[in-house]
Amino acid sequence: MSDRLPGFSTLAVHAGAQPDPTTGARATPIYQTTSFVFNDADHAASLFGLQAFGNIYTRIGNPTNAVLEERVAALEGGTAALAVASGHAAQVVVLQQLLQPGDEFIAARKLYGGSINQFTHAFKSFGWNVVWADPDDITSFERAVTPRTKAIFIESIANPGGSITDIEAISTVARKAGVPLIVDNTLASPYLIRPIDHGADIVVHSLTKFLGGHGNSLGGIIVDAGTFDWSTGGKYPMLSEPRPEYHGIRLQETFGNFAFAIACRVLGLRDLGPALSPFNAFMILTGIETLPLRMQKHCDNAKAIAEFLSGHPAVASVSYAGLPGDKYSQLARKYAPRGAGAVFTFSLKGGYDAGVSLVSKLQLFSHLANVGDTRSLVIHPASTTHSQLDDAAKIRSGAGPDVVRLSIGIEDKEDLIADLEQALSA
Repeated sequence: MSDRLPGFSTLAVHAGAQPDPTTGARATPIYQTTSFVFNDADHAASLFGLQAFGNIYTRIGNPTNAVLEERVAALEGGTAALAVASGHAAQVVVLQQLLQPGDEFIAARKLYGGSINQFTHAFKSFGWNVVWADPDDITSFERAVTPRTKAIFIESIANPGGSITDIEAISTVARKAGVPLIVDNTLASPYLIRPIDHGADIVVHSLTKFLGGHGNSLGGIIVDAGTFDWSTGGKYPMLSEPRPEYHGIRLQETFGNFAFAIACRVLGLRDLGPALSPFNAFMILTGIETLPLRMQKHCDNAKAIAEFLSGHPAVASVSYAGLPGDKYSQLARKYAPRGAGAVFTFSLKGGYDAGVSLVSKLQLFSHLANVGDTRSLVIHPASTTHSQLDDAAKIRSGAGPDVVRLSIGIEDKEDLIADLEQALSA
């Protein structure tokens, strides 16, 4: 091939993969093994001492997973990536490298309900403290910065409401504060938005969603942009200080612009253990091959259905950035010109009871707690994914009592509209 930089669709099929050198198999094999044989004692010692790259144990790395990591890093424009067991696991591993007990991180209020719960409650046991900011008010991020702030966390397209976050503006706040910007890019996928191009230092995904795309495999991934200087100010000792586990190696000094991905692997994944199954990695790799085709269909269908709902007499409002009058439409044109995603919410005039009733009457839409499937999905967040929040917090996060969330699949849009029509009429 020439020196031409491959396009997105080509990378989605080929990045990270080669025919198997032993068998010639063209599809990436599933290396369903726990461990790997060393060449000799010196080879083993060099692997354990981070003096050479290679396979030791599938909890730390696996050849199938490595193809997935290289592919997603290429699609996101990062220097390296690490695949883990779930999106939640990715968030734990990332923040473990950045935070010490008593430290803080700032997070956008508009997040997936599970992340809000994780940040508010589970992370307290680690001594990590979340400070909430409003993604519609950039100054709220500036006001939230303190000497204990070690990171800022946002979603590119927020779950459940589908609002678009101004990544560049919040990146400016992070740069001024001297902390990395972490962007959860799950709902957008790199097909719609590449956060690194807009100032993100770390990108995370639930691979379970659009990247895998078929609702059959859990997974998460961390992408290192290679843009942050971890040695500045001594804020990040996990990366800048000698590591006693590895004979005094300073990860930033040794590994340069992919030091964060290495830290997540050899300090986070190694000790916390949320390893991704090679079988799941294989399934997600297969899904990524059709990502560009699926995402465009998702977006085209979502826009058509949002337009239908916006004119329905039972619907009070529709929150979809792809609609011309939506408050996030300008940000959608800037960050996601191919489409505003496939997940959005709408409010019913009948309130909470109408939302609960609607999900039980839909026939083609599946009522379940997931997004990013080829199938169209529906849920009433206030009674499920965001039920742990009080009413005020539900409303702030875009999951008020009258709100229904849709994840639009790749079926024929006419059939999806017909299903919504019969359920709304009933």
